[in-house]
Amino acid sequence: MISDNISGKKGPSFFPLIFSIFFFVASLNLIGLVPYSFTLTSHLIVTFALSIAIFLGINIICIRIHGLEFFSLFFPAGTSLMLALLLVPIEIISYVFRPISLGIRLFANMMAGHTLLKVIAGFAWSLMGCTGILFLMHYVPLLILLPLFGLELAVGLIQAFVFSVLTCIYLNDAVNLH
Repeated sequence: MISDNISGKKGPSFFPLIFSIFFFVASLNLIGLVPYSFTLTSHLIVTFALSIAIFLGINIICIRIHGLEFFSLFFPAGTSLMLALLLVPIEIISYVFRPISLGIRLFANMMAGHTLLKVIAGFAWSLMGCTGILFLMHYVPLLILLPLFGLELAVGLIQAFVFSVLTCIYLNDAVNLH
């Protein structure tokens, strides 16, 4: 993943960072699948804090490597000055929204899946309290939970992978300045 997304000789030096991010996010995602536990990444403040910390770290790395050339990220090479007046604000806005989109993407995917699991489990629990045919119907949502649980396991791992890949892409921009 790192060699595919971070070009140059400095890419492998970021392996411990990307490895740690992947396993940290995967652990936070999957711990919510344990009964009576809580998914930390289903809270926006947690995903924002994580993405902003990564964003600040990437900016520090970029400034440390390139100094004031960091600002060339916002001025695409080969553009005229007139076009730069339009492109520079757009590039700055898109750069600032990186941690926001990174945090929202992880939050929304984890919140939606885990909420669905809890709603269906609550429905099955409610049906278990009934008598007669409704009691027998509680097996239907329980059977639906099995494939959804597997799907949510896959989503948790995929979201950790996506978070790590996007971090690699942002690192590549910082290390190689586009």
